[in-house]
Amino acid sequence: MTDEANASQMTLIEHLTELRKRLMIAFISIAVGAVACWILYDQILEILLRPYCNTVKPGENCDLIVTSPLEPFNVKLTVAGYGGLTVAIPVVLWQLWRFISPGLYRHEKRYAIPFVLSGITLFILGAGLAYWSIPKALDFLASMGGENFIEFYKPTEYIGFVIKMIVAFGVAFEFPIVLIFLQILGILDNETLRRGRQYAMVGIVILVAVITPSGDPFTLMVLSVPMYLFYEISILFGRIRAKRHLKASEEADNVEADA
Repeated sequence: MTDEANASQMTLIEHLTELRKRLMIAFISIAVGAVACWILYDQILEILLRPYCNTVKPGENCDLIVTSPLEPFNVKLTVAGYGGLTVAIPVVLWQLWRFISPGLYRHEKRYAIPFVLSGITLFILGAGLAYWSIPKALDFLASMGGENFIEFYKPTEYIGFVIKMIVAFGVAFEFPIVLIFLQILGILDNETLRRGRQYAMVGIVILVAVITPSGDPFTLMVLSVPMYLFYEISILFGRIRAKRHLKASEEADNVEADA
C-alpha cells in the first residue's frame, strides 16, 4: 500500500494523536531551550542591552530602572521563555514537517531537509535584521519626545520591546515558506498570488505595523521590503514548479503515445 493511501486512511483520532505527539515533542524542546536560556540569562541580557547602551545611553550608565520587586523575575522568565522558543525552532519546524508529510506525495517529501534548513536560516536572518534595526527604531522613538525627555527605561518594557522585535522579524521571515508549501499542498494557487500583488503590498505593510512593537517608518520599511520580495520569490517558485509539472505531464503523454 502506498504512503498516500496510508495517509488517506488515517482516522480523525489518529490525526489528533499524531498532532498531540508532535506538540508534546515541540513543547519539551522549548522547555529544554528555556532552561538553557535561564542558565545563560546574564550573557543573553548583555546582548539585549547592547542597542540601548550604544544608542540611548552611549558612554553612560545604561542600567534599567526597576519599579517592582517582581520585575527582575518576570524579565528573566520572559527571556527564558522566548529564548527557549528561539532555540527550539529547528525541532518545532521538524515536528511540523513530520505532521504534514503524511499528506504529501512521495516526490514532495524530499523537501523535508530544505524546509527545516530554510526555516532556520530565514528565522536567523530575520532576527539579525531586527537586532540591526533596533538602534534606529530607538533613535526615532526617542526623538519623537523632543529634547526635554530623558530616557530611562524599565526592564520589562525595554526587554519586551527588543524580544518582540526579534521574534516578529524572525516569524515574518518564514513568510515565503508558508506561501511555497501552501502551493505544494494545493491550498493556494500560483495564479491567485500573481493576481493579488497589489493587495499583498498593502496587506504586508498593515501586517508589519501590527506585529512590530515600534511601528515606526524605518521598521515598517526594513521588514516590508523583504517580505514583499519573499512574496515575489514564492510566485517565481510556483511558476517553476508549474513548468516542471507540465513538462513531466507532456513526457508521460509522449511515452503513452509511443507505447
